[in-house]
Amino acid sequence: MIDTAMLMAAGLGKRMRPLTATRPKPLVKVAGKALMDHALDRLVAGGIRKVVVNVHYLADTVEAHLRADRRGIEFLVSDERAKLLETGGGLVHARELLGDRPFFCANSDNLWIDGAQETLGMMQRIWDPDRMDALLLLVPLARAHCHSGPGDFHMGPCGQISRRKAAHVAPFVFTGVQILSPRLLVDPPSEAFSTNVFWNRAIEAGRLYGVSHPGLWFDVGTPRAIPVVEAMLAHG
Repeated sequence: MIDTAMLMAAGLGKRMRPLTATRPKPLVKVAGKALMDHALDRLVAGGIRKVVVNVHYLADTVEAHLRADRRGIEFLVSDERAKLLETGGGLVHARELLGDRPFFCANSDNLWIDGAQETLGMMQRIWDPDRMDALLLLVPLARAHCHSGPGDFHMGPCGQISRRKAAHVAPFVFTGVQILSPRLLVDPPSEAFSTNVFWNRAIEAGRLYGVSHPGLWFDVGTPRAIPVVEAMLAHG
């Protein structure tokens, strides 16, 4: 049972301006609730009891929000105030807080709704540490609501995934949710860097896998996405 997760909450939220001029992106509200609270709801439903949250932009505001939370979760803060480390660097910086067992990692600017079965439970049943270094939750491009990109990955019949080739379209989009093995977080670059560095290593080793999300998913990356998401949620 995986009971630890990292919630990515350190970004500057530039695409969400002007809403992020006075608040961090994870605290922008959608359907009356902060984006990070939507993510925390799903993490708690999946059995998560410890959440590591990285902070940088308006970090005090995020920390105050966590202190006011009443879910009974253990929150640990990975402080990136001195320098924004990007997603990969943030994971390495939080390595000691995350422990030595596989953990979930979730972005705070995506919103997902479970399908017929609980999403994190489904991922845990598929997770196989003997074959996998990372398991990514993917959504078909056709159901990637408010997402304008050409897709991220191809997925084989056994779940192994590969990158979209340049100038092509790929059938799956990364949802921002994944299971990671701590053994992947080694030999990092010296500067801030993306999780793509670790994914590329896993692809080369044949150990990057994906699973298709059967529920709803929304890319809440810009202000114009919010009313679209709220309308879809309001209509079930």
